[in-house]
Amino acid sequence: MRIILVTGPGGAGRTTVAAATALVEAWAGRRVLLLAADGGTGTVLDDAELPGSLTVLRPETGAGFRREFLAIQSRAGTAFDLLGAAPFEEAELTELPGSRSFAQLRALRDAAAGDHDLVVVDMPVLRDALALLALPVQLRRYLRRLLPPERQAARALRPLLAQLAGVPMPAQWLYESTARWETELAAVQAVVDAPDTTVRLVVEPGPAADEALRTARLGLALQGVALDLVVANRMLPAESGDPWLAGLAARQHDHLARLREAYGSVHPLPHLGRAPRGPEDLALLGAVRHQAPAVAPPGRTVEDRREQDGVLVWHLPLPCAVKDDVSLVRRGDELLLTVGPFRHALALPAALRRCTVTGAGLVEGDLRVRFTPDPGLWPRTP
Repeated sequence: MRIILVTGPGGAGRTTVAAATALVEAWAGRRVLLLAADGGTGTVLDDAELPGSLTVLRPETGAGFRREFLAIQSRAGTAFDLLGAAPFEEAELTELPGSRSFAQLRALRDAAAGDHDLVVVDMPVLRDALALLALPVQLRRYLRRLLPPERQAARALRPLLAQLAGVPMPAQWLYESTARWETELAAVQAVVDAPDTTVRLVVEPGPAADEALRTARLGLALQGVALDLVVANRMLPAESGDPWLAGLAARQHDHLARLREAYGSVHPLPHLGRAPRGPEDLALLGAVRHQAPAVAPPGRTVEDRREQDGVLVWHLPLPCAVKDDVSLVRRGDELLLTVGPFRHALALPAALRRCTVTGAGLVEGDLRVRFTPDPGLWPRTP
């Protein structure tokens, strides 16, 4: 199954491109699911007669939030009673900030478990989409740090602790909930990390498009997700008798050339002269069916240079990164990497955990972190 995550800056037309991609693929006979993870596609496909091979799904975020909240409230009822807290009724619950993100991830996981040939996801705007894709890894890291599974070995002490505290200890259900969350997050992460999951960036050629491409390439490289295609939307005709329109078109095509120079796989879509609405307009954008092959971003590799320089070098691909925007800190078995607006915690490979960081350098989008083996852990052979 192929999964295409469509995102871009606000107003660039990502919802239209997602709908057009799904529609033309369905017309071609593929079983397609269009997942409106950001709640869009409504104005584009409302009241339209869709092919039978196309399914449109708009996840309902409120029900999942209410279900999870009520479950936690029920299991922690004793503690709430001791605090004098008044429990919530389902009818009075409203979504909290962040609940939509969890609903989107759950919908993506469920979609990947279906029997479709293609899943097209209308993602949030670029920065929010990158944050959403990073969420499973981040939450799993927090869960392992705050509630490590090995602490469950202390179950024999819980009755004693309950007597000392005078209240039942909720540790068991808490760990059970944590294990369930870990399983669900791991399933979502597997979908994001799958080689057939790619991101499609929609931009409108201009100064903002250049910045969006840099942000997307850098953010996706940190997460190891492939960018398969850049869609240059709303391209004006190259030739026009109107000097004003011709000037706008010329600037657009200059930016298009810069996008292609920075990232070769760029596909232009024409400006329709109106806001697209309905299958007929989307058919005019049928060229969006062009699909570049999914190419995985360069992986992280460890280069053994102990014989030459006495170090191991960890290569981290960071396309479009600027040296002044990069900082890193070693914390235990993790490398905390900050690049521009992104912060990412990278688990060190096993060999590097026995080393100390002795330097780093950024060379043409390749961050090279040097590790010197700890003599106590890497004894030299006499």
